This record gives sequence, structure tokens and C-alpha cells, in this order.
Amino acid sequence: RRDPQVLRLIRDFDQSGKLIAAICHGGWMPISAGVYRGVRVTGSPGIKDDLINAGATFEDAAVVIDRHFVSSRRPADLPDFCKGMLEVLENWSPR
Repeated sequence: RRDPQVLRLIRDFDQSGKLIAAICHGGWMPISAGVYRGVRVTGSPGIKDDLINAGATFEDAAVVIDRHFVSSRRPADLPDFCKGMLEVLENWSPR
């Protein structure tokens, strides 16, 4: 989350509508990239405040899909997380 190239890649993915997926504490990367403002997300309860402070709308759910963003809370949510990513990839088209 501190690497400028990684943050630029996340911003580029956001601008082109490509999948951005985060599970557990992975939400810190889109937070640092500044792409979560106005996005519905979930994540580890430990970063709930960080997500909210970044402008995201936090939901306590196994998976949250908002446009090209997919997020989950913990490893037990992996089946739903994977289905969410596949759903976004299946419906993706270049902007």
C-alpha cells in the first residue's frame, strides 16, 4: 500500500472499471489509492473505521459487490468472495 506503482495500478483499474477485489485487511490498498470514496464495501472488522474514514459505506456481509469492487471479511468468506469476483469478471467490458 506504500508502493506508488501499486497505487497507480489500482487507480488505473478503477478508472477502467477493472476488478478491484479485497479480503480481510486487503481493503487498505484501495483506501491508500483513494478509490473507495462512495463505494459499498466490507472487510476485516479491524479496518472498519479505516474504510468508513476513507469514504466507503461499510456493510457486515460475507461479500459486497459494488460495480467492479468486490470485498469480503475473512478467509471463511472465500467461497462467496470467489463467486463475486467471477460475477464481476463475467460482466466486465472495457469502458
